[in-house]
Amino acid sequence: MARYQTAVVRPAAGAVELNHVLRNTYLLLSLTLLFSGVTAGISVVMNFPPMGVIVTLAGYFGLLFLTSRFRNSAWGLLFVFALTGFMGLTLGPILNLYLSFSNGAQLVATALGGTGVIFAGLSAYALISRKDFSFIGGMLMAGILVAFLAALVTLIWPMPALSLAISAMFILLMSGLILFQTSQIIHGGETNYISATVTLYVAIYNLFLSLLHVLSIFSNDD
Repeated sequence: MARYQTAVVRPAAGAVELNHVLRNTYLLLSLTLLFSGVTAGISVVMNFPPMGVIVTLAGYFGLLFLTSRFRNSAWGLLFVFALTGFMGLTLGPILNLYLSFSNGAQLVATALGGTGVIFAGLSAYALISRKDFSFIGGMLMAGILVAFLAALVTLIWPMPALSLAISAMFILLMSGLILFQTSQIIHGGETNYISATVTLYVAIYNLFLSLLHVLSIFSNDD
């Protein structure tokens, strides 16, 4: 009887822990997206200039490292907001570029709505189906590395066709990353809500930018 009670209590405790991580992840993700939106809005209104590739990458990877390093302490919360706020600031000049198009507002709204629909749909699918998507982790890592390096190449040698292909690739990769990270939380592969939040935020950020780029190309508005 004692063994049976132990067997019942352990799964129940595990379920409580998973629900705790999932709830905290979505709460923190909502707050960071809101904060990032505020900093992006400030950047748009103040017409901040682009920070440049070196500053952007240094700021991103530096803050990402600090967030990961302190993910188990209160400092982790500070750095996750610093990271997402910084990414919001870098988004401002990009949004101003697209908003300068005749249909810029429509493009941004469509990309934003599409990002929300994709994230909600994929998250719901992972949560409802309870499928384990851990098997795509290696493919995602390899794909993201290839896409990132290809994106750096287009910064040096602009190639519209390759740029479009990279954006389409990022849409698929970020969609997969959302499925993977949500699955990791559900199945206990990710127990730190700060790390989970950063992964989902990065997926949403890149998904939005990639959708925006693809939509602008097919809108035939230069």
